[in-house]
Amino acid sequence: MVRRDDTKTQALAASRTLNPRPEKVTDPAFGPGGFFDPADLVQVKYEMVRRAEVADVPAGRAAADFGFSRQSLYSARTALRERGLAGLVPAKPGPKGGHKLTGQVVDLLEDLLEADPGLRPADLAVEVQQRFGVSVHPRSVERALQRRRTAQREDEQGAEQARGAAPKSL
Repeated sequence: MVRRDDTKTQALAASRTLNPRPEKVTDPAFGPGGFFDPADLVQVKYEMVRRAEVADVPAGRAAADFGFSRQSLYSARTALRERGLAGLVPAKPGPKGGHKLTGQVVDLLEDLLEADPGLRPADLAVEVQQRFGVSVHPRSVERALQRRRTAQREDEQGAEQARGAAPKSL
């Protein structure tokens, strides 16, 4: 089956919600001329969960009718309950955090800066390379240090509020 090339398809692709296998959706509600679009991944997953829960269709059957496995149905059901419709949007691919700039590495960066506040991010990146064998961009060093400072400030503010003290103004 050839996908149509239209604005909606482009928008679905851009939002990572384009169903990669619309031809696998066999549920009659997604037939030609119907209201539902088998290319809309969020719509397909929502209707799959709804069909299993509201229409009391067995999980395996509902999943198959929508081109998914039973486990995918269970995952979609959990995501929908915990995060609403937004939970059905696939997560962005790739690493979810600084996998090179671990806590140990950022601790070193802070120690180096405390010893010599004049160090530039490029200098710190060189130190990380030499000590850990990990190549990092100077801008990544800046961002990691900024995230750490922000987290520390939030922790301090939370502790002050827990003690009943008025938070410090910025």
